[in-house]
Amino acid sequence: MSRRTHRGLLAAATLTAALASLAALTVPAGASAGPQARLFMVNPVQSSNDQSLTDAKDSAAAVPSSAYATAALRNLDASGGLSGRWASVRSDTGSSAKIADAGTYDRHDDQFEQVMAYFWVNESQEYLQGLGFGSELPGANDRAQPVRINQWGSDNSFFTDKKAEIRFGKGGVDDAEDAEVVMHEYGHAVHHAQVPGFGTSVEAGAIGEAFGDYLAVTVGAHAAAKYGWPLKADLACVADWDAVSYSSAAPHCLRRVDGDKVYDDRVGQVHADGQIWSRALFDIRSRLGARTADRVIVNAQFGFAPDTSFSDAARTTIATARAMYGAAAETAVRDAFRAREIPGV
Repeated sequence: MSRRTHRGLLAAATLTAALASLAALTVPAGASAGPQARLFMVNPVQSSNDQSLTDAKDSAAAVPSSAYATAALRNLDASGGLSGRWASVRSDTGSSAKIADAGTYDRHDDQFEQVMAYFWVNESQEYLQGLGFGSELPGANDRAQPVRINQWGSDNSFFTDKKAEIRFGKGGVDDAEDAEVVMHEYGHAVHHAQVPGFGTSVEAGAIGEAFGDYLAVTVGAHAAAKYGWPLKADLACVADWDAVSYSSAAPHCLRRVDGDKVYDDRVGQVHADGQIWSRALFDIRSRLGARTADRVIVNAQFGFAPDTSFSDAARTTIATARAMYGAAAETAVRDAFRAREIPGV
């Protein structure tokens, strides 16, 4: 994922509808109690709306204690490490996190990013499970996702197709400190599991980047509502903690999911063009509610070709909406893609 910023405005009514739709979501099955961990919900900018926060070289004092939350680490296996049903931290920098100490780490500790990565990968798959993927619908990356922490020596993170693992980088705000970066990369893992080799054309790559951004927003909003920790910053601003190190504008956004780009604004760069698709997904969420929208959006992706175009992917998503929820949902999804001026819909 590259470090690009784009700003846009979301109509108040649209944002209100998006937030209101959270009430329709339920806690995923299997969300049982486990060892308590200290973490960010979703990141310290989102939980505080303090736009002045900076990395300060991983200083613990750079983030107030009020920015942290406590939640259970679920689905752990018997290994004693951060390994479980849906996530596995395979390597890290320094000492591996101890489960017994997970409630004491702060951002100055390398172990904090390990805990964050495990928690938010697990949370993402729990969300998909709660939507029915892996039960009434096909599984969407329903496996233990391998993760490597701070082992990429630059301020970037990526999913690698060859090993089907996620690697989080460091530099500025270490990437795994921002749950939206974690969930963005997990979005690539989900796409790869659904369609091996997905993203072989520029438009397919843009759809992949857009889905990663969208998944970060929708899972983060769900988790905040589920745990009772409301997000205070702009919902549509993605990775606004990670972005403080290279974005001087406030709010600090890696990208946004509420921009005004349309199909003719394409520039042939996947992160830039992805903002066309992510806005369509965000609008579908606003129109159908988070649960219905996300079931349609993720289920449709099983029908994408590795090199799909915006037009083909939009038509597949529209057809999926009709098959799952009928004509009204079909119209809502079609209207969202038409607003982005995607041809053929």
